[in-house]
Amino acid sequence: QVQLVESGGGLVQAGDSLKLSCAASGRTFSSYAVDWFRQAPGKEREFVAAISRSGGSTYYADSVKGRFTISKDNAKNTVYLQMNTLKPEDTAVYYCAAGVSFNPPLPHYWGQGTQVTVSS
Repeated sequence: QVQLVESGGGLVQAGDSLKLSCAASGRTFSSYAVDWFRQAPGKEREFVAAISRSGGSTYYADSVKGRFTISKDNAKNTVYLQMNTLKPEDTAVYYCAAGVSFNPPLPHYWGQGTQVTVSS
């Protein structure tokens, strides 16, 4: 069992940057691949980024490739999502999730989400 807590969301302007954190308790992140998903109002939840158990491999949704970076600090049991050049369409609740599958992402555990709002 692992518990996930996201933080770092907020209100920013288009073009700004924001860094989300996902802290784990219980089993360590080194046992899991970790993903970020997001859900905008009225839309389905969508995949954003994933990182492998070791942190050595990553992949991204096309919509964020080149702007977002996922990273992992297994010693701190924390995963990050650095978001640069934010756009209004990035506005959503962002969820951290963990599971044994890296690709495809099939998480077993979810955080409660953190709101990111990008104004134009």
